Amino acid sequence: MHRLHQYLLIGSTILGSWLGMQTIHEFGHVVGAWLTGGSVAQVVLSPLTISRTDLAQNPQPLTVVWMGPVLGVIIPLILWLLGKWIKMPGVYVLRFFAGFCLIANGLYIGVGTFDRVGDCGVMLRHGSSEWQLWLFGALTAPVGLWLWHQQGIHFGLGRARGQVDKRVAYGVCMVSVILLVVGFVVDGA
Repeated sequence: MHRLHQYLLIGSTILGSWLGMQTIHEFGHVVGAWLTGGSVAQVVLSPLTISRTDLAQNPQPLTVVWMGPVLGVIIPLILWLLGKWIKMPGVYVLRFFAGFCLIANGLYIGVGTFDRVGDCGVMLRHGSSEWQLWLFGALTAPVGLWLWHQQGIHFGLGRARGQVDKRVAYGVCMVSVILLVVGFVVDGA
């Protein structure tokens, strides 16, 4: 029982980061479609699969495909900076989330050149060069790792010895449950 809140915080932060990253990434594709005159047929956010956005019309596929990872790193950074600016309790969770999104999107795009599936395949088929994808990964993933640096104490690691803010743990858990529900509802719509 001593570390229950620590486990809740860590587990909820990882789950919420994965689900939130997918949601924001797909939101980027949706925004890209709207801005370029495309139309969205379906957004898949089910927690049981990898997310995706299917388009009914896609007049500018390169713009739409890049909007996913670009907004997928910018929005989390803005959320963290906003939380930091307003001195939000538990802002370290937003810092972790921003780092997670930078690492996930950076590795997805940078390493994706080797198997050319998903967004990377679309990017390469529609005119992006491999070096552009590698550059995106090389710029974002290290920043994500930097954001994670020395954050363990907030999650009860090291000298914190399992002590975490219980309110933050419950708040992050609630956000993760909401993201799970949204994922199942959007997938069923």
